[in-house]
This record gives sequence, structure tokens and C-alpha cells, in this order.
Amino acid sequence: MSTPPKGTTLGELAVRFGCTLKGDPDLRVTHVAALEDADPTAVTFLANPKYRRHLGQTRAGAVIVDARLADACPGAALIAQNPYATYARIAAVLHPEPVAPPGVHPSAVVDGSATIDPTASVGPRAVIEAGVSIGPRVVIGPGSVVMRGTRIGADTRLVANVTLCHDVVLGERCVLHPGSVIGADGFGLAPERGQWIRVPQVGAVTIGNDVDVGASTTIDRGAIGDTVISDGVKLDNQIQIGHNVQIGAHTAIAGCSGVAGSAVIGKRCMIGGMVGVAGHLTICDDVFVTGQSFVSSSIRKPGYYSSGLPIDETARFRKNAARFSQLDELARDVRRLRKLAGGEEGPEAGADDLPAAEDDSK
Repeated sequence: MSTPPKGTTLGELAVRFGCTLKGDPDLRVTHVAALEDADPTAVTFLANPKYRRHLGQTRAGAVIVDARLADACPGAALIAQNPYATYARIAAVLHPEPVAPPGVHPSAVVDGSATIDPTASVGPRAVIEAGVSIGPRVVIGPGSVVMRGTRIGADTRLVANVTLCHDVVLGERCVLHPGSVIGADGFGLAPERGQWIRVPQVGAVTIGNDVDVGASTTIDRGAIGDTVISDGVKLDNQIQIGHNVQIGAHTAIAGCSGVAGSAVIGKRCMIGGMVGVAGHLTICDDVFVTGQSFVSSSIRKPGYYSSGLPIDETARFRKNAARFSQLDELARDVRRLRKLAGGEEGPEAGADDLPAAEDDSK
């Protein structure tokens, strides 16, 4: 019996993903590659204008582009409205995830009261505690720990060394990358006479369908109610999500960001890397926060928001930093000069006259 050819044809890809094909429909491709590195058996894409210079010299079998660039492709073109999204789907076809064999590895430790679908896979040295429910085609990667009462929906994958603490609810088709921890205790402490009393964290974590959680990202369990991560949320690596946070559907948060307890983030938001979100505030739907910003008060209007300072030469940055403390005095001087010149009347404007920032901490 002959071995079937690897890859797929451009014609098959065009039909499957709704592309218009300019080129040979029988050309077979096997993998994806960057524009400048692609060979004739590769598919690549162009979505960012910065890489337009590589298009004319690419050796790729096909380039995924929008209609404006189709004629500039030296070879075949797969014409799509959204080249990047189409590339993502084609890459998943050409580079499928390995299929884990169903069953429980002999080194895994599984409590007798756990329910594991026969199509699920439990890897080496995984631990499944009492009352756990694992759905169809779930993959529990090596070294992962699923604590008591946790429920995992169909086709979800714990890549390796993932910890799901007790009573977590995890939806379908989720991917949790190595080292992620879901449902650890939140930072709940009550002060008393210079000491701290630990507040029991009796809530849980509820995660919807199609959620991705990056490596070493942590999502704390709720103090009373649950921490809630809605459908389609994408979390990058090394993110901290505090207790009782709620994140709306299809929001994406980039790496090294932190969201303090009881913050509510709306749907379809995009939070850049190293952003800090203070607790007990609300961010409405369709908000975009650029990297290294600090969100200290609620955002109630969709749009783009930024804070922080861009990098500068050290000497100039230090001079400007010293001047920041003089801004209030400068504003008062300008107001006085305007008054002397016969312009604006009224009391001098200073920091004490400005409205206070909104406080949602109470």
C-alpha cells in the first residue's frame, strides 16, 4: 500500500478557507514559512506592510495576501480578506497538533471516584483527585495535577505541568500551557494590629470555551464568588489574574500584565504587555490599552488608552524627570502671567483645583 502524499493542494486550501486562487490548484504544499525563508513547498503570508519588500523575492509556493497585492506575488496567491487569520487556519492544517493516545498512563495517579471519558488521555505522572470529571478527547499532559471536584470540558488540553486547584470549571477546546496555575488562593489578607490574618478563599474559577492560558500564567480563585474568564479569552505568558476578576468574551491580554482583584474587563478588549490594572474598577467593552500602561480608574468609553513614557536617552530622561515635579509650579506661573496681561481672570489653577481621579476602590 503506497504512502499518501504529504501536505495538501492549493486548490483544496482555497476551497476550504474561502480564498480566491491565482495559480496552479494542483500545487502541493507541506508547511508554512516566513516570506524571506520560504521554499516552493511552503505557504507564507503578507499582512504587515513592513514586510512588503520581501514579496517580490519570495520563493514560496503560495502567498496569502489581500486582493491589492495579488498581482505582485511572483508565484501563486491565495487571496483572502484577512490574510493573517487565514494563515493561522492554514498553519493549523499543515502543522496539526500530535494526537495523544487515549487512556491513562501507568505512572499517573487517579482517584477511583474520578470520571474520565474513554477517549481522554492522561499522561505520565499526572495526578487526578477525587470527584474530577474529564470530558471527551481531553489531554492531561505529563506532570499535571487536577485537584478534587474539577470539571474539564471536551477537547481541552493541559500541555504539561499544569495545576488546576479544587473545584475549577474549565470549558471546551481550551489550551493551558506549561506551568499555568488555575485556582490558587487569592491575595486575601485582613490587617489587625500590625499583623495579617489570612482570609479563606472559598470561591472558585470558571473558565469558558476556547480559552488559551499562557505558560506560567496564574488565575486566582475567588474570595467568595468565582473568578470568571469568558469564552474566547486569550492570555499570554506570565500574567497574574487576581481573585474575583471578570474578563469578558474574546479579550486578549499580553505577557507580564497584572489584573488586581475584583476588576471587571469587558468584551473584545486588547491589553498590551506589562499593563497594570488596579482592583475594583471596570473597563468597558472594546478598549485598547497600550503596553506598560497603568489603569488606575475605570474606563467607561471604548477607544485607545495609554500611559507611561517612551524610552529616551538617559541624560535627557533624567532632566525631564526632574522637571515633572515643577509642572504644577509652572502652571501657576502661567496663570499669574495671563492674569497680569489682562487675560484670564479667577483664582490660580493648581493641582489642588483639579478634579480628583475616579476612585472605584470602595
